[in-house]
Amino acid sequence: MKTVIFILLVVVLSACSSQQKIESTIETVVTRPEQISTQFEFILTPGNYHNHPSFAVWVENLEGNYIETLYVTKYYATGVFGHGETEQGKWKNEPGNVRRRATLPYWSHKRNIKAPDGLYAPSAETAVPDALTGATPKAGFTLKTGSKVSGDKMFRVLLEVNQPWDSNEFWTNDKYPDNFDYKTSLQPALVYAVTISPDQTGKTLYLNPIGHSHPWGENGELITDLTTITTAREIFSKIAVNIQ
Repeated sequence: MKTVIFILLVVVLSACSSQQKIESTIETVVTRPEQISTQFEFILTPGNYHNHPSFAVWVENLEGNYIETLYVTKYYATGVFGHGETEQGKWKNEPGNVRRRATLPYWSHKRNIKAPDGLYAPSAETAVPDALTGATPKAGFTLKTGSKVSGDKMFRVLLEVNQPWDSNEFWTNDKYPDNFDYKTSLQPALVYAVTISPDQTGKTLYLNPIGHSHPWGENGELITDLTTITTAREIFSKIAVNIQ
């Protein structure tokens, strides 16, 4: 009997320890738009293929008009990545400017701010304010933020996510062999959305995929056919938002 009790105790303690490790990996980031009428808490649960993705969160009206950005991962938001580019496809082992227009093209074109080189991807000159950026999450992630949109009308919250070099059987290295922008992305950025109405304050809603971006970020088109997107759907297993 004592042996059985001892084994059970070890199992319980092990489970508690594992749970504490899981909880300790959940990061919380707070961004601060200039004006807040509605508060949001996003809970992003990593999936089986989560590996330091870039993503942006923003708000628009029901007609698809951009209102404001709530969060962008810092490397893409500033155009300065951990490994700079000396020339196309050759990297230096220190931070530097990198132009990757295939990373989050749908959000970039919605934001509609063109950098001096003609791209909509943020650069040092067109960087997203620090108050709206944060490091790329390693695992579980909670984002506390808000928007100037009023809770008395319907609006949409969107998220675009991309993980570099995530090929699959449809999006391979040799699909567009001469296009370097495409090769930095492979599976295109995936776009999620949810529509929020006034009666949903205090509720938890879930963002669902609505399409993918242009494969090399040439434009801000949203392509609704998702039949070729596979592992990119498992970057996040769940994206929830609480409206307060």
